[in-house]
Amino acid sequence: MEIKVLKDILSANDHIAESNHTLLRSKGVCTVNVMSSPGSGKTSLILETIRHLRQRVRIAVIEGDISSTIDAQKVSLENVPVLQINTGGECHLDASMVNRALGSLPLEEIDLLFIENVGNLVCPGEFKLGEDLKVVILSVPEGDDKVYKYPLLFSLADAVVINKIDLIPYSKFDVEGFTKAFRGINQSAETFEVSCATKEGIDRWASWLISKTSHPAP
Repeated sequence: MEIKVLKDILSANDHIAESNHTLLRSKGVCTVNVMSSPGSGKTSLILETIRHLRQRVRIAVIEGDISSTIDAQKVSLENVPVLQINTGGECHLDASMVNRALGSLPLEEIDLLFIENVGNLVCPGEFKLGEDLKVVILSVPEGDDKVYKYPLLFSLADAVVINKIDLIPYSKFDVEGFTKAFRGINQSAETFEVSCATKEGIDRWASWLISKTSHPAP
């Protein structure tokens, strides 16, 4: 019975997610679901991307957290549309939460929408939101073994960003080892190595995003 209930929940969520996707694509919005553990740098990467691309695409952000508006306040300083979703205890966003949020965003004025999911490497992978792209961020201090511990999320990713690479000299993070393990379950996703502190790798990451919107690089 528990399995049936879970299937029913996911089926209902998928139906709403498809409606979200249809709406967003009809407005020409490319939507990116950003997932990671807490502290990996989701907000920092979104902020750097906004700064890098603000002259080329119109960006908006949906911030997902269990509580508080801390990240939304940071994003608002960049003068882009931002909406906070507090889940009140849920460890992930779902399609219905995003659906309600979309009604408060100026979709006709957005080219690229980031949905920053709740910090978690487990639950967000189960729930589609209506996104075009799933991006998983892994920061160097977390270690290179996470693909073994949380394979579902990494297997679903359209891109994986290894963040905080400026800390590699001070850690034992094995980029080659991580990449080999990741390719064992996901052969098609893009991989990026970036540092929001030094800006290394941001150009390539931003160019990839541009290629996924309706505003390709010249």
